[in-house]
Amino acid sequence: MSEEQNTEDVTPEETGAEEVVEETAEAVVEETSEAEEVVEGEVEGAEGTGEVEVEEAAEEAAETTVATTEKKSDLPPGADLEPMVEPEPEVELSAEEIAAREAEEEERAAREAAAAEQDDDAPVAKPAPAELAKDARFIATGKRKRSVARVIILPGDGTITINDREIEEYFPRARHRTIVTSPMVATGYESNINVKIRVHGGGISGQAGAVRHGIARALTEVDSELRPELKRRGFLTRDARAKERRKAGFKKARKRPQFSKR
Repeated sequence: MSEEQNTEDVTPEETGAEEVVEETAEAVVEETSEAEEVVEGEVEGAEGTGEVEVEEAAEEAAETTVATTEKKSDLPPGADLEPMVEPEPEVELSAEEIAAREAEEEERAAREAAAAEQDDDAPVAKPAPAELAKDARFIATGKRKRSVARVIILPGDGTITINDREIEEYFPRARHRTIVTSPMVATGYESNINVKIRVHGGGISGQAGAVRHGIARALTEVDSELRPELKRRGFLTRDARAKERRKAGFKKARKRPQFSKR
């Protein structure tokens, strides 16, 4: 009875809807079959145009990626990561170690300075000394600290007279004699000129510097081409360093008297 009641309850409107659904489903199936036929035709046409080669290249790339992944899988985890370098812990040095390190740095700086001085003092191509006329006379003034030297260069054989005395007598120390003759040695005029000098003021070291300054300035009067070499060696520079004057209420230039609380 129940089945008969169900069949009797179906109305003609519902039967019409089912027929419409079946027709739409059949239309969709036909459209999909037509689309598949179109795709198969395109694939067949693409084989002639070279798209198959693209597919083969894609397959090869996939195979290589699979191989690389297999190789990576053989490595232990974390093998492809870069190792982290921890900074070295700072070690506190003792006073003796710090002093030793400073002494090493000072020695290295001294060696570098000595090497630079050797490079500066390296022999250079000296110009040929100019021939002086018999009545030639070149005058110049040199200064250092409180010393003033008046220099006269004459043609001669290398004699140096200071305040009517020989250079060995006036400057007994070899260091001071080297300072005095350094401009002539650097330019090659140590054996073809005579030098007469009048110097006063200051001490023995300041007078040696003043004489060197005066001789260098006089040599530039003899030959102007000597100026670059003398300037490079610092012989033409007026050394303005001097002792600082004492101030009122101080022991020396900057030394204060000792403080006493009581």
